[in-house]
Order: sequence, then structure tokens, then C-alpha cells
Amino acid sequence: MGKNLTTKILESHLVSGNLIPKSEIALRIDHALLQDATGTMALLEFMAMGADRVKVELAAQYIDHNLLQTDNRNSDDHIFLMTAAEKFGIYLSKAGNGVSHQVHLERFGIPGKTLLGADSHSPTAAGLSMLAIGAGGLDVAMAMAGNPFYLPCPKVMGIKLVGQLPPWVSGKDVILEMLRRHSVKGGVGKIIEYYGPGVATLSATDRATIGNMGAELGATSSIFPSDGRTKEFLDSQGRGACWQELSPDPDATYDEYDEIDLSSLEPLIACPSSPDKVVPVRDVAGTKVDQVIVGSSVNSSFRDLMTVCRILDGRRVASHLSFNVNPGSRQVLENVAAQGGVMMLLLAGAQIHQPGCLGCIGMGQAPGTGQVSLRTFPRNFPGRSGTKNDMVYLCSPETAAAAGIFGEITDPRRLGEIMKWPAVQNPTKYVLDDSSIIFPLQETENIQIVTGPNIVPFPDFEELPENLEAEVIITLGDNISTDTIMPAGNKVLPYRSNIPAISQFVFEQIDPEFHKRAKEKGNGVIIAGENYGQGSSREHAALAPRYLGIRVKIAKSFARIHKANLINFGILPLTFKNPADYDTIKQGDILTLCNIRNLISQGENELPVESKGRIILTVLDVSEKERLELLAGGTLNYVKKMK
Repeated sequence: MGKNLTTKILESHLVSGNLIPKSEIALRIDHALLQDATGTMALLEFMAMGADRVKVELAAQYIDHNLLQTDNRNSDDHIFLMTAAEKFGIYLSKAGNGVSHQVHLERFGIPGKTLLGADSHSPTAAGLSMLAIGAGGLDVAMAMAGNPFYLPCPKVMGIKLVGQLPPWVSGKDVILEMLRRHSVKGGVGKIIEYYGPGVATLSATDRATIGNMGAELGATSSIFPSDGRTKEFLDSQGRGACWQELSPDPDATYDEYDEIDLSSLEPLIACPSSPDKVVPVRDVAGTKVDQVIVGSSVNSSFRDLMTVCRILDGRRVASHLSFNVNPGSRQVLENVAAQGGVMMLLLAGAQIHQPGCLGCIGMGQAPGTGQVSLRTFPRNFPGRSGTKNDMVYLCSPETAAAAGIFGEITDPRRLGEIMKWPAVQNPTKYVLDDSSIIFPLQETENIQIVTGPNIVPFPDFEELPENLEAEVIITLGDNISTDTIMPAGNKVLPYRSNIPAISQFVFEQIDPEFHKRAKEKGNGVIIAGENYGQGSSREHAALAPRYLGIRVKIAKSFARIHKANLINFGILPLTFKNPADYDTIKQGDILTLCNIRNLISQGENELPVESKGRIILTVLDVSEKERLELLAGGTLNYVKKMK
């Protein structure tokens, strides 16, 4: 019985544990990735550990989220990140150089390596056969300090690809098909491994798109083989020497299977307001479009942008809509410019923005009231765009360009009536430019880390008490995202290094008074349904509620990263043993957890919760290490205690 590629990489990086699904394993991490919305807090946590230099092979800090400098706060944080990177031996990609996923793929990714990123879309690195995992900033800080990364061993879902994509269909449609089949929670607890003859028909950047949006399946990661297409991309980046061939054994087995015939796919689109509300584009064709955005976190590679350029070449976008292009990196923009693409976009009426996340994280580019926005982004959670009750669709660059020309949602195959399919390929040799990357220094003794007034020290948290009485502050439904818990956008993101300030925005979209109630009550509980905490890796969705006094979250199920973040900050992540008990708890109820500390210390998995005179059984599904962290009131407390 042969091994799949995921197992091979996990085995080569296994520090402790056994590769048995759901059991705790610890992995050696090769690369660490930070971006500015998570990096300020992660580096403050790194400093709180007393570390003096990163101990992974390569750590990179990207400034790609908080790009709007409407006052001093973002600029101050950027100076902090730059000086901290210099001090601790971290590569720094400056503002305007591009989105972390795209730049890391271009300049740093190496097949077979592990990457831990403080961004849920870090599995973009699957495009280069890296096993990249998104995590909270504290987990990344721990890895940078030389600690292994602990996680429940995932299952491996094998997706066999056969056939070849037809014209006007691209990698985006592959991952949208996966979301159509498996939903936003279909990948929870799994690594998605793509194999089969169809893989060779996909470029490295096609694979990166699929890996990026594997996060929307809830997957731990995604992986592709390292083959000739991988070498092709690394050669084009002048980094061919780091290529190695990696593949599953011919008789490899998987925990779960599915198969996609690429030749049978058609253009797909995710309707508002979830990445898995996927239908054929033809089903919603004719819907008027007011805004189109191509690029940002995903579909921002050369192939994607140049495809749009070729489609728009010699044409004008519809007069009533705005057409925006967010390049994934400075390199992408330079290479598009070298092939005349910038002029094609300008003459078509498109707006070209600086390389960065921008509208993908709600940093500008918000649509107007009642407007329809087509985006090649990975997420369309309610309000993520910055506009309440937004109507955001997710689609391929081909579908986006077609909408730009016709002014309405249009099956891009209709473009075949007016033009030849562009069939754009990535360059055999990219124009290379690393001038916006600051390389690590060897001598750092005299470097002073600059902290602006917006950077507030990490808050102190108490350990778990013996008994806990707490009020239910809010009850929530299924698939609550971290965007709902802790919004992004230009109003909130500048406070990422200021927990007291950012905590005022918790649940702002659905309950603006939440932060006041939580702070007044002292100890609080949050009740939720399935897949609570889906979406981004932002640890602030756990850290800020903890600051407000939330000690327990009881849900039907949790998303992986959010559950880990809750443990990191000392919030008990409990699930209902009987899901029907969810309906019996209301906002304002008082819940009592007696002898809770002793029960957790003794290794009990079932914890009784008293509510209105009756006992509700909950389940604490954590490892022994995580129990100790919860008892200490969080991971940092535990680490300090162990010193």
C-alpha cells in the first residue's frame, strides 16, 4: 500500500505524535509568513516570549493589508514591523510589493517545505507543492521561536483530476466546483490532495488559486505534486535550483476520494453571501453588475491579469460600472506592463490599483448601496466588502471580464462570439525585481524597535478559576465567520495592535452593543451553531472577546483555526453533546460550570453546564497540552509558566 504525498511530507516533518486522524501531532515548520494585519500582534507575542531571532529557515513579513494611511496608525505599525523584522532576522516585503501569498510563491516557495502563515489563505503555496497551513499569529510566533506546530492530524482527501479545462474555464472554476460539491465545512479536518493526469494541465498559478480557496472548504491545507509545471514556474523565477520532484506513490491511498473531469466543467459563480452558494454562470446571467474587481488575494497572477487584458483589448467596459484591477504583486504588474497589458486596461477604462489586498479585506473598494459586485476574491461573507447587506459574487477572471464588457453577469463563453480565446500562458522568464524586499541583517545588536502610540502591550489574562458562572451574551447561528466576529476594513484594521480599542468592534455588524454588555458582565458565554469561526485566521476574533470577558464558547462545531485561537487565549471551546440543547439556551441565561478546573485537570471530556436548573452536557475535545494551556489562561501564560 503506497503513500500519498501529504503523508510523505508530514512524516518528514513529524516531531511527535502518530499520523492517526484527529490525534495530536507536532510538525517542524520551515517557513513562517506574517502579514501586517496579523504581524503586529504576532511580533508583540514573539517579543513577549523573550526570543532574540527567528529559528525557522525563512520568515517573511508582508505589508499588504493595512495600506490606507488615513492617519498615523498604519504608518506607525509599518515602522514597527520594519524595525522588528530587522531585529529578528525576518524578510520584509514593503507596502506596494504585493500580497503575501503571491510574493511568497514567486520569490520564496520551495517544494516539499512546510509553511505556517498567519493568514488563512497561506495554502496558496500549494501551487509550489508546499504544505502550507494557516494559523493564528501566536502559533506562528511560537514556530518562529523554534517550537513545533501542534494540530489534530488531518485526514487526506484525494481529488483525482482527469481531462483538461475547456476554453473560457479556469482554475477558479475548479475550486468553485469543489465548494459546490463539499460546502464551506466539507474540508474541515482534512488536507485536500490533488493528483491524477489532469494535474499536469494546470500551471503553478492555477494550482495556487485552487490551494488559496481550499481555505473556504475549511481545509487544513491543500497540496499538489511537484512536477514539470512546478519546475517551469521556478525556472521562470530564476529559482529552478530549488525544484525537486514530489508525487504520491502509484498505489497511494486516501481517507476520502472524489474525482473531477476538468473537461466537463463550465464557468461557475458563487452567489451572495457564501463561497459555497455556487451555480453555473448561465443561471444568473443577465443580472446587472455595478462593480468588477480582479485580483487581490487570489486570481492576481500574471496569467489571470493578462487574460483580462487580452479580453478587454480594443474594447471599453460598460459605462455604468467600475472595473478595478488589483495586481497580486509588483512583479505581476511589471510583467503585465512589459507585454502591453497596462495600456490595454487603461484604454478599456479600467482602474489599476497598487498591488495589495485592498477590497478583499474591506480596505476600500466597498460597493454602493444595493449594488452588485463581481469579484475574483476568495470570500463574500456578509458585509466583508465594507457595505452592509452587500451583494458580492465570486467568479473567475474570464467571467469578471465578460461582465465588464457586457455590463451584466455573462457566461464568458459568449465572448467566443466576438473574439478568439486568449489562452494566456505564464512567461518563460519573468521580469524580476526584489528591490522592495528588505533582506535580513546578520548584525542586529544596535537596531532599535520603534513602537508608535497605537501599539499597546499584550493584555494579561487570569488563569481558569475552579468554578465559573457566566451570562450568555449572544446566541448565533451556523457558519458564523471571523469577519462577523471581528470585522476587517479601514476603520477596524488600524487597531490590530491595540486590543482595548479593537475590542469595541466585536460583533459590530450584528450587535453594536455586544462589547458594552460583555464588559459589564465580567464573565461571558457565546452560543453558536455549526462551523463557528469559519474564514480567516485572525486571532483577534478570539483575543478581543477574551479581553471583554468571554470565557466560554459553546457551539455545535468549530472551524479549526478559530478553535486553536480560542485555546491560545484561554477560552473554553465546548461543543454540545446533544445538539438539540442548543435551542434551550437564550441570551441572558446564566450558565454555571462547577469544579471546572478540577474536571479539566483530570482529563474529563464531558463537562456539565447548569442552565435554568438543568444539566447540559458539553464536550471538551482538546489534547493534554491544550488542557494545560486552558488551565493557565492561555498559551502565553503556559509558556511563561514553563520557563
